[in-house]
Amino acid sequence: MPTLRRESTVITRRPADYLVHVRPLALLAAALLALTLVATADAGAASKRRSKLWATVNVCDTKAHPNAIGIRASMPGTGVRRQRMYMRIQVQFFRASDGKWHDLGSDGDSGFFTVGSARFRRREAGRTFTLGTPPAGSQYRLRGAVTFEWRRGDEVLRRAKRMTKGGHRGTRGSDPKGFSAAECRVLP
Repeated sequence: MPTLRRESTVITRRPADYLVHVRPLALLAAALLALTLVATADAGAASKRRSKLWATVNVCDTKAHPNAIGIRASMPGTGVRRQRMYMRIQVQFFRASDGKWHDLGSDGDSGFFTVGSARFRRREAGRTFTLGTPPAGSQYRLRGAVTFEWRRGDEVLRRAKRMTKGGHRGTRGSDPKGFSAAECRVLP
C-alpha cells in the first residue's frame, strides 16, 4: 500500500483510494500545464508575428527602372487557414509648398490585393510604379504607404498601416541588390 508522510504522521490508504484521489489531480495538473504552455507559445508567436510588419522602398530610379519606385512589404500570418491577408500599396509625394506628404492618386495606388492565406508565418509582396520624367531642375520626392488587412470573407479582422523605412536587408527584387530606403528621389 502507498504511504504518504505529512509532518511525521503516517497516513495509510488503500490502493483504490490512491487511484481515485491522486490520478485525477495528476491529470488536472498535467492539463493545466499543457494549457499554460500553449497559451504562452501562442502569445510568443503572436508577438513575433507583430514585429515583422514592415514596408520599404526597394527600387528607386535606376538604369534598369528609370523614373520608377518599387515598394515591398511584409506582413505576418495569424496561423488561421480561413483568414486571408491583403495589402494596398500607395505612392506618396512630398509637396515642398505645404511641407506635407500627399497620395499620388490612382496611378500610384495598387488597390487591395491578396497576398495569401494567413496560415503562413509571413508573406511579402511588392509593386513597382513608373512615373513621368520630372521637369528639368526639379525632382520627385516619393515614399510608400502600405495598408495591411487580415480578413475572414468580407470581414476585416485587423488593419495596420506602415510608411516605408530603410534598413531591411535581403529585400527581394531590390535594385540595386540589397537596396532598402525610406524615400526615393526621381531625377530628370
